[in-house]
Amino acid sequence: MLGGNQGDVSKTLAASLAIIEKDLGRIISISHTYQTKAWGPIPQGDFLNIAVKIKCIMPASLIMKKLLEIEKEFGRRRDIKYGPRTLDIDMLFYGNQRVSNQLVTIPHPEIQNRRFVLQPCADIIPKYKHPVLRKNILELLSICPDQLEVKLWKK
Repeated sequence: MLGGNQGDVSKTLAASLAIIEKDLGRIISISHTYQTKAWGPIPQGDFLNIAVKIKCIMPASLIMKKLLEIEKEFGRRRDIKYGPRTLDIDMLFYGNQRVSNQLVTIPHPEIQNRRFVLQPCADIIPKYKHPVLRKNILELLSICPDQLEVKLWKK
């Protein structure tokens, strides 16, 4: 899952996808781009978000380490929790694996509570069954408590 709300986000997303494909693996599918209000307590501009499915054989921790490096390359700062960001990359799933360490928790623990995550995922993996919750993405979207509007972004 990629998103951001600072700078030329559309350009940042495209450039970061190129790096992901070069360094991590082939991109299999990309969702539509969605625009959403910022999630969390900090007033800020709207986000653009996309979900991406890639084919990668690296260990999850190594993937996450690389994703954090890509964020940093695009100016990501982690000084305000839920604050504005040039680029935010979350690793939501890794096949059906469960991973929990200092670097990453997979599946991401908040997927089911965030419409801005579920809607793009529904574009590319609608029938994928969450390995812990045992519901597919469309089912999770239908019961998601988050009521923030998620709309298709128009350039």
